[in-house]
Order: sequence, then C-alpha cells, then structure tokens
Amino acid sequence: MSAKKYVIGLDYGSDSGRAVVVDVATGEEIASSVMNYPRWMEGKYCDPVKNQYRQHPLDYIEVMEYLIKDALEKSPKGVAGSLVGLSFDTTGSTPVLTDENGTPLALLPEYAENPNAMFVLWKDHTAVKEAAEINELVKKWDIDYSQYEGGIYSSEWVWAKMLHVLREDESIRDKAVSWIEHCDWMSAVLTGKQKPTEVVRSRCSAGHKAMWHESWNGLPSEEFLTSLDPLLKGYRDQLYDETYTSDISVGKISPEWAERLGISTDVAVGVGAFDCHMGAVGGEVTPNVLARAIGTSTCDIMIASYDQIGDKLIPGICGQVDGSVIPGYVGLEAGQSAFGDLYAWFKNVVAWPIENILSKTTLIDEETREKLIDEAISKIIPELSKEAEKISIEESTIVAVDWMNGRRTPDASQEVTGSIAGLTLGSSAPRIFRALVEATAFGSKAIVDRFVREGVEIKGIIGLGGVAKKSPFVMQTLADVLNMPIKIARTEQTCACGAAMFAAVAAGVYKTVGEAQKAMGQGFDMEYIPNPDHAKKYLEIYEKYVKLGTFTEQELFGKDKIVETIGQIS
Repeated sequence: MSAKKYVIGLDYGSDSGRAVVVDVATGEEIASSVMNYPRWMEGKYCDPVKNQYRQHPLDYIEVMEYLIKDALEKSPKGVAGSLVGLSFDTTGSTPVLTDENGTPLALLPEYAENPNAMFVLWKDHTAVKEAAEINELVKKWDIDYSQYEGGIYSSEWVWAKMLHVLREDESIRDKAVSWIEHCDWMSAVLTGKQKPTEVVRSRCSAGHKAMWHESWNGLPSEEFLTSLDPLLKGYRDQLYDETYTSDISVGKISPEWAERLGISTDVAVGVGAFDCHMGAVGGEVTPNVLARAIGTSTCDIMIASYDQIGDKLIPGICGQVDGSVIPGYVGLEAGQSAFGDLYAWFKNVVAWPIENILSKTTLIDEETREKLIDEAISKIIPELSKEAEKISIEESTIVAVDWMNGRRTPDASQEVTGSIAGLTLGSSAPRIFRALVEATAFGSKAIVDRFVREGVEIKGIIGLGGVAKKSPFVMQTLADVLNMPIKIARTEQTCACGAAMFAAVAAGVYKTVGEAQKAMGQGFDMEYIPNPDHAKKYLEIYEKYVKLGTFTEQELFGKDKIVETIGQIS
C-alpha cells in the first residue's frame, strides 16, 4: 500500500454514538468523536415504568453527521481525501416502521412526536405478549422458525416489537408498509438505497432477530405471519429474501451525503451489523473464544466452525447464524439483559436521598449544591467497589439474581424479575453491591455452562467495553466465578474499530475479515487470572444462585412448585 488509506467505523450504542478514523495499514486510531443522542438524553419518548424505550431517527442522523465531520476535522490534513470506506454497527434489535419509500414514520410531519413511529430500542420490553404468541405459534407450525434463534423468541426482537406497535397504534397502520433495523437504515441513508425492496439487509440482524434462514427461503412465510396477526399481511413482500454479510459493500456514498460530509463519492459503505458482533471482530475474536461486550447489558459472541456446529441446535441462546460475525464461521450469540445497568440501578437507589433531600437544602447556594450532588453521585460506584472488594467471600452471605431487566440468556424471558436474599440488619450498601456484582458474574456462568453443556468448547474469554476496561473488581470477580482467564482488548472502542475493519474489507483493501484483523488489531493490554480458592468457593454460592433463580421464576409462573423449591433450598 503506497498511499495512505483510511476508513471510519461508526458505533451506535444505547446512549451515544462514536466514530473512529483508522489507518487501514496499521489499525492506528487517527481521531475519534463521541456524541450523546440529544432527544434521548432529555428522556423523550421513553417510559421506564412501561419498559418503553424509543429513539428518534433524527438523533441518529444528527449524531452521524456530527461524528464524521468532527472526527475528520481532528484528523491530519489529507485524511478526508484518502477515506476509502465506512461501516456501521448499532444496538439491536432496534427496528422502526417505514412508509413505501423506506422513510421511518417519525420523519413524517404527522408522526414527528409519536413514539410508536420511532426506533424501538433493543431494551424496550413492551412486546412481551407478542413474543409469547410467537413462541406458541412456532411450536405448532410445520416449521419452527425459532430453531436457529435458541428456540425462544424474545420481546427484544423485531417481529414482536413491530406487531406490538401496530396493535397499539391504529393511527400509523395505514401508513406503515415495512420495517427496517437501525443497522440497515444507516447504510441505506448514506447510499440512497432506502426503498424497502432495495435495502441491502444484514445477515447479522436478520438471522439473529428476524427468524431469517436460507433453509426456508428467508423470513417466515406470509401464512405464518398472518396467522400470528392479520395486521402483518403484506409485510413479507416489502421485506427481503436475501441477506448479506458485513464484508460486502452496499455501494458508494451518495453525492448528497458526500457533499454534506466533505468526502469523496468513491467511499464504500459496508453492510451494517449489531454492535457486539462487530465488537467481537474489533477485539480479535478467534474460533471458540467467547468475546463479552460488557456495558449496560452484555452481548456474548463466539464463532465456531461448520464441522463443530454440524446439525446442533443450541437451545436458549440468541441465535446461531452462518456468517453473522465472520464469513466462513457460524456466529453464536448470547447475553445478559442487565449488567452495568444493574449497578446503575443500585447507584440510583443509593443516590435518592442525595438528589431529593440535599437538592432542597437552603444552607448552601445552588451552584455549590449542584456541584456537591454531582460529585457525590459520581463517586458512588467507585467507593462501593472499593469497600465491596474488602469483604471476603465467606462474609458475602447475600445472594442476588441478576434479572432486574429480564433474562436474555439462557432461555430468554423478559417477564422474570431479579431478587435479593439473605439480607439482615447488618447488610450494608457495599455488601449488597458485592452481591449484585457476583450475581452478574453468576449470570455469565450460566451462559458459559449452557454452551459447554451443548458441546461448544470455550477456549478463552475476551472482555470488551466500558465495564471490562474500567472495573477491576468486577472483572476479577468474573474471572474467579468463571474460573477462566479474561484478556482485555487494548482499544476502548472495540465496536467502532470492528466496524472500521469491516469497512476496510468492504472497500477492497483486504480480501477477508481475518486479514483485516491481523493488520489492524491492537492486541490486549491486560489479563485477569482466576484465584483457584475463590473459584472453588464461588461454585457453592453459584448453586444458591441457581436455586434462588428457580424459586423466583416459579414464584412468578408456578405457584404449585414453590413447596418443592423451598425444600431444595433448605
């Protein structure tokens, strides 16, 4: 490569977007930019009590334009002119209903403030009823369309969400003719290929969340969908049969967007994918290594050979999809619905008096008061971690279950709830916090155990994301519970860097994703080694976690089984 070439990787998280400009020859990060979604940060269109989380498409467009321009302005002179490709990753499943032109309904004036016309964020759990109906119907149908998605369809996934919105809001039914995932929409916008039948659809999103599989010619049949609800009539014709892996180019950036962003019309735009899948690539995942993107939730990604998977159908995970991570391998996905969100929930509980009592004091001026409140709240998690780390495992008698936001894996259920047992008058905030950290680690072990039980070997673990980089206490606890070393990827923006690797392949710089990983990967900066004594002790506590989880679930769904569960615990 004589002349320098650069790519941009864009990562859309739950709260913000980020972009990295990367040298394709070395993987060196030339510049980066981060921006929060403005409407989302104001709390618009969301109702946590109803588990409703919606994001306006303008947040995505405005953030994208800012990130690319800002990152290129921070780059050395000439970088913008040497840009050859860009690719996206997003959260998922995060779909939106569109009109016949592929325009998200919230971009039409009459629906601009209607949450049902907006993107339904991955953690929106308003479609629990619809997911249950899908699960009931697939078990009666001649084809089980959920078999490659772990055998359980989740309320976090596209068909349940879109059906729920259509049922809930009569005002949008006549206008809506199709839907699109966030990761597909970004590429469609930049290339101008937005009409529903023109959009180049991601294998990743389709296979893991939309019940797409080539063995039944794509999406579930029209008969199945209309049997689920007549409101879905005609949607399949406005969607797709073919899907594409993320090493493929959707096309060149449109003249309109090239001018707006100040880049060449020769820039290739890659097929999008979900954040954790591209994050695994950015973290240099290899076969049978579990890459854990650990943030507000976790998404666990593996790749396995066709020979290893064979005709296995792994129950209770979030899908096994050919090429969803790296072409040539089966991508396996699992995850936890809450990880960092669990700590954030407890922080908010602890912070309630600070925000609601201290904020009303008149003993100090408003500016000083606000400064004190912000400073105190920012120190809650670090101080809790410091004190919790001092508590020995033997003293840690509280046991918690990590389902405060439902359970993603194993065996998805957004109806289950978390629980905490073993509380006494001596149960301090650090002790409870330690139990919550252990609970998230136990939830991780349940995922690992499911893979191993189904014959999928796990040779190593890679930690990605904010929690992995910034929380030594959490990561050491996780290593001890799993009794496996955990390597931490050096780059802080693994998802965006993974997107950059895909952009380099889509632009033709590298032939394969593996080549891009070798050239552009940044390696690892540390490793957590399990303490054998701690690992042994945690095995005993893990059994209590499993029993408490069983009891919690039976309390919700099977009152007649409570006596049996109590007997097991005692």
